[in-house]
Amino acid sequence: MPQSFNNRSNLRMIDVSHNQLQGQLPRALANCVMLEYLVLSNNQFSDVFPIWLGTLPELKLLAMRHNGFNGVIGHTITNIDFPKLRILDLSYNNFTGAIPPLFPNIIVNMSTYMQAEVRYVVTTVYVTRSVPLSITIAIKGLELYYSKIQEGLAAIDFSSNKFEGKIPEFIGNLTELRSLNISNNILTGSIPSSLGNLRKLESLDLSQNKLSGQIPQQLTQLTFLGTFDVSHNNLTGPIPQGTQLTSLNSTSYEGNLGLCGDPLPNKCGEAPQRPTSTEEDNGSGSTGMVEFDLKFVLAGIGSGFVVGVVLADVVITRRQELFLRVVGMVRLMIWKR
Repeated sequence: MPQSFNNRSNLRMIDVSHNQLQGQLPRALANCVMLEYLVLSNNQFSDVFPIWLGTLPELKLLAMRHNGFNGVIGHTITNIDFPKLRILDLSYNNFTGAIPPLFPNIIVNMSTYMQAEVRYVVTTVYVTRSVPLSITIAIKGLELYYSKIQEGLAAIDFSSNKFEGKIPEFIGNLTELRSLNISNNILTGSIPSSLGNLRKLESLDLSQNKLSGQIPQQLTQLTFLGTFDVSHNNLTGPIPQGTQLTSLNSTSYEGNLGLCGDPLPNKCGEAPQRPTSTEEDNGSGSTGMVEFDLKFVLAGIGSGFVVGVVLADVVITRRQELFLRVVGMVRLMIWKR
């Protein structure tokens, strides 16, 4: 990207997504004090997180997915980061360290859409037109394209990075959040019960981490939750019952050997399943068959022994001619074979 943005203080929208842009972001973007919408996704940027953008008073949407951004995300000097930010997508980068507190407060207006006023000249006449902002973001397990973005849409996507440590408690204060995706990181510790405060949350993805402990009962308060995924962690204990959490597919919980209860097949408090009656029947049937065959073998050996003794007695006690005749017949049969 060009490093100079002189006389661009009125810029409201910048979208350079799906290109092959490289290097660092121009620090001159901090001069665009009216900027509301910045999309850098699907490029080859290699830089630290632009924390200096946190001073922009009007920035509502920042999308940086699928790039080479890296390192630990710090704080601004004033510690007032992104006062109006509502959508932040950092997915598919190489960020490390703890999840940063980039959302001090989210105040939204559900009745309007995010848009920018565009002015242009038509035959020496200035024309002003409202242009709605659009975005592609992963929500409810799908990458969805929003041709219009409601002011009420507040979403965080930190997935597919290398964030570590615990899920911070401050996320429970972001009560306007509609979607939270922090999957495919290295997060540890338990799921904070404060997530139960996110009453408007519709999608929550915590999968592919190293979370442990139980699923908090407080998550049953998330009545708008349509997508919930905690698969492939180290969670244990019962899934909170009688809520929408039990109506989800079992794949939402797979990869947690210690979890139990609906919708999983293993019920809480049950002993390990014994072999089914069919398997037991098959086992006993096989043993009986072996015993049965063994009886026939022993019977055959015994009967053969008796027959051999009788024949020997006949041969020895009969005349020599009969003995020689029998021997000759046996030799003839062997020769023919």
